[in-house]
Amino acid sequence: MGLHLSANRGEAARAWALVAAQFAILVALLVWSPAPDFRPPRWLQRAADYAGVAGALWLVLGLVSLGRSATALPLPVAHGRLRTGGLYRLSRHPIYTGLLALGWSWAVGAAAYGSLALAAALTALLWAKARFEEAALARTYPGYVDYAERTPRFLPLGFRLRRSFPRLPGAGRG
Repeated sequence: MGLHLSANRGEAARAWALVAAQFAILVALLVWSPAPDFRPPRWLQRAADYAGVAGALWLVLGLVSLGRSATALPLPVAHGRLRTGGLYRLSRHPIYTGLLALGWSWAVGAAAYGSLALAAALTALLWAKARFEEAALARTYPGYVDYAERTPRFLPLGFRLRRSFPRLPGAGRG
């Protein structure tokens, strides 16, 4: 727990479990080469390729933007500060967005149902990890709830499907 801010050991254990699961899914997507189950249309394969390149760029820029605050754990670092500019003005989790684009790109490229299932599992895991992280960020940074209410979680879309960040008890505006 040392460098990360967490309420207790249980929270730190959950954070490590999320990271371990994320790592396992990403490794499986990268190294598993199942026999193709289908042949994606050329336009879909091309779109997946472009999404993968864009996702890799988005991920790297997100990491660079975080600087010393970057960590795989979904807990704020003790020396960190809330980032709301650059990519973080467009998306609360650009690194996760990049990982999702890469994961789906790899899954479409593999053209196997198992790979698509892994990409879906990565999507669900990163959604859960983001919600876990957002609760910790709201406790740590007084302005986080306001930032979250105006910034999409993953995709920088011009519309909002619904309010994506529930108001947390005790997390006031800052």
